[in-house]
Amino acid sequence: VGAELTCTMAEEDETGIRILQSLRGKICEAKNLVPCPGPNRMRDCFCTVSLDQEEVFRTKVFEKSLRIQLKNAVPPNHTIHIPFYGEDFYFEIPRPFQYLSFYVYAKSVFQRDLPVGKVAIRKDDLCKFSGKEHWFSLQPVDPNSEVQGKVHLEMKLNELITDNGSVCQQLVVRIIECQGLPLVNGQSCDAYATVSLIGPARSDQKKTKVKKKTSNPQFEETFYFEVTRSSSYTKKSQFQVEEEDIEKLEIKVDLWNNGNLVQDVFLGETRVSVKILRNDSSHRAWYLLQPKDNGNKTSKTDDLGSLRLNVTYTEDNVLPSIYYISLRDLLLKSPDVKPISASAAHILGDICRERYEAVLPVVRLLLHHNRLVPFVSAIAALELEQTQEANTIFRGNSLATRCIDDTMKIVGKSYLTVTLKPVLDEICDSNKTCEIDPVRLKEGDNVEVNKENLHQYVQKVFNSIIQSSMSCPTLMCDVFNSLRQLATKRFPDDPHVQYSAVSSFVFLRFFAVAVLSPHSFHLRAHHPDADVSRTLTLISKTIQTLGSWGSLSKNKLSSFKESYMYDFFKSFQEEKCIEEVKKFLDEISSNESKESSGVEESVVHKEGEVHKRAQGRKRIGKKNFKKRWLRLSTRELSYHKAKGKDALCIIPIKNILAVEKLEESAFNRKNMFQVIHTEKPLYVQANNCVEANEWIEILSRVSRCNQGRLNSYHPSAYLCGNWLCCKATSETQPGCKPCTATMPANIQLDIDCDREIERIFSLFVSNAHKLQKLEEACASIAVYQGPQKEQDDYSHFTIQDPRVTFKTINQIRDISEQLREHHEKFQKKRSTSAKYGSEDNPIVGMVS
Repeated sequence: VGAELTCTMAEEDETGIRILQSLRGKICEAKNLVPCPGPNRMRDCFCTVSLDQEEVFRTKVFEKSLRIQLKNAVPPNHTIHIPFYGEDFYFEIPRPFQYLSFYVYAKSVFQRDLPVGKVAIRKDDLCKFSGKEHWFSLQPVDPNSEVQGKVHLEMKLNELITDNGSVCQQLVVRIIECQGLPLVNGQSCDAYATVSLIGPARSDQKKTKVKKKTSNPQFEETFYFEVTRSSSYTKKSQFQVEEEDIEKLEIKVDLWNNGNLVQDVFLGETRVSVKILRNDSSHRAWYLLQPKDNGNKTSKTDDLGSLRLNVTYTEDNVLPSIYYISLRDLLLKSPDVKPISASAAHILGDICRERYEAVLPVVRLLLHHNRLVPFVSAIAALELEQTQEANTIFRGNSLATRCIDDTMKIVGKSYLTVTLKPVLDEICDSNKTCEIDPVRLKEGDNVEVNKENLHQYVQKVFNSIIQSSMSCPTLMCDVFNSLRQLATKRFPDDPHVQYSAVSSFVFLRFFAVAVLSPHSFHLRAHHPDADVSRTLTLISKTIQTLGSWGSLSKNKLSSFKESYMYDFFKSFQEEKCIEEVKKFLDEISSNESKESSGVEESVVHKEGEVHKRAQGRKRIGKKNFKKRWLRLSTRELSYHKAKGKDALCIIPIKNILAVEKLEESAFNRKNMFQVIHTEKPLYVQANNCVEANEWIEILSRVSRCNQGRLNSYHPSAYLCGNWLCCKATSETQPGCKPCTATMPANIQLDIDCDREIERIFSLFVSNAHKLQKLEEACASIAVYQGPQKEQDDYSHFTIQDPRVTFKTINQIRDISEQLREHHEKFQKKRSTSAKYGSEDNPIVGMVS
């Protein structure tokens, strides 16, 4: 188990293309970390993930309890530290970035946490490590390499005539602005720039004014440097700069955070050679800030340790919707194609058999258009035709099982939360010892007490599941009903197959997996520690077996290899469990409508610590920012003084009129958003850009069907008698900018269909060689009637009707070729519109 990371970044350029970058990875483990000085040399350590200099995720602290003695090490019995992080996290990135960085920190109680080392991967290099695990050596955390942002500058070379008539050249450097500077100690920086003219025999430096509390300082300052001395200038104490020396001069711009009473913090630099003005009298461009000396400082890093990571980077260039109509229609016809193996969706699954993630975009697309259940029924029927024994039903990793797995994860998220989260929280927080394997027992453990603890936990989880049928989503029930009917039809003489067809999914692939890895299903924030993980493994194993009891025809306990598990299961009332499982499976796979209790379960969608601006509900009191615990459920948004405390304010979801970003200039704070409701707006600052984006997206999603939603909003705040954005003086003045959340109210799931189709197109393109093999196999069988190839050449493909399959493949080829041409056209248009050195395409490194 590793830590999964998925990021996506969306931006739309002038051509109408949406650029969606995604990053999926795993933080596996660290090894050989540097020990602390002193008698207790082990460290409490944790790992963070940062986009440039913005931390977006933090693992839990790995305590120093893990020690490994190496008997053959030098020195003997040397203790090394191997922390295993293994935490799932998923987030979207709403902005561009240069580096993805992983930091390892040593936890400190009384002072700032100490950075042990880091792994920094340039975005352009991420594709080199795609999909494979790598050990990365930890590099030292050098303050001069921790940079972020870009600077806009202009350079000119003027000629001046001196008082005595001689000609003097003057270099004019204008610092216009910066964007995206990092936070310093959690606050927007007090930035200033130094501008230096550097050459073989001179170094002149000038400095801008300090711009307070902003990540996007507007400098608009101009500096003048004399670069050619007049022939009459003979002062021996000054540098002599001849005309040819201009070729060797360069301008260096350094950005700093003004520390006032403490040391100034380096924010980044850029260098521009003066000879860039050789053919043009002026030069104006955006530059990405670089590490000091461009990060070329060498350091000994062998002794810092290393980090094992798995990183996969992809980029989706999503065209306007009109270009995806043909491929969308072809995919949506899939459930109706006879035979189903000749459909476009099935062909994609066939040629991407090794890529589990290839099924997800098809599932999401069909789900959005209410075409998923007929497609799943068709491919399940095809699999059952090829299944010879009832006891092996849906046991493989087939297209049908992968589709149903993804369906349950998408539509069953709230179902899992309602059913399992309360009991899993209790198990993880109480952490009672449950080990029943005699080999694993620790000194002082009582196996009978452990058995009782485990039995109680299993019973609570089991009861929560079998009493949850009313919460099971209708779409899952429809899928289970179809599976049950198909299985009964295929094996009419087996009375148990109707149950095993459903339990193989809902118990084995849904509930048991969620119990085993609650962090993967967002039921817990972090990966559990080793003891809790072992407890969850035993519970998951037991739930799998209990769930299959209702569908087994032979001795229920004969399948256990471990004697301790055999003994443990004797404590359950077999016949009672069987009846309860059957009743539950009957309820979730019935085609009869379920009677609702009329009371909707309140599910917590998201919660976390934020900074909230006081709303001025009290007459006395300063409108400042305070830490609050923000909590969003299906019914309301509330904030609390701390987690678990009573709500200080409750906003019903139905009262939310808009959720939008707030300009940094409103309060000189980054990552802010506003919740506009029937009373005064709620201004909130998230901890980072990822969290801000997540809050905006989920709040927009749960409130998008509200009546009276606004069409426009103010992107800034109402302060000192006017709106900062449009200067309107009335607080009730309608907004000056259109709202961004304009999704149709009938969309039940947050699915971007254009993006899913673009991913499907990319999969067809990247697997074109397999599509070619499938086409050749079809031709060999039926089209050309020529000598057939050996069956092994196409045995891994499912070809029921070669002619229909061949026809579909040609349609896929034609549509893919059209889309490829559209991409090339848009890419060419984009490359001409995004000039190198523009705000959207800043210059990287030194330019001459």
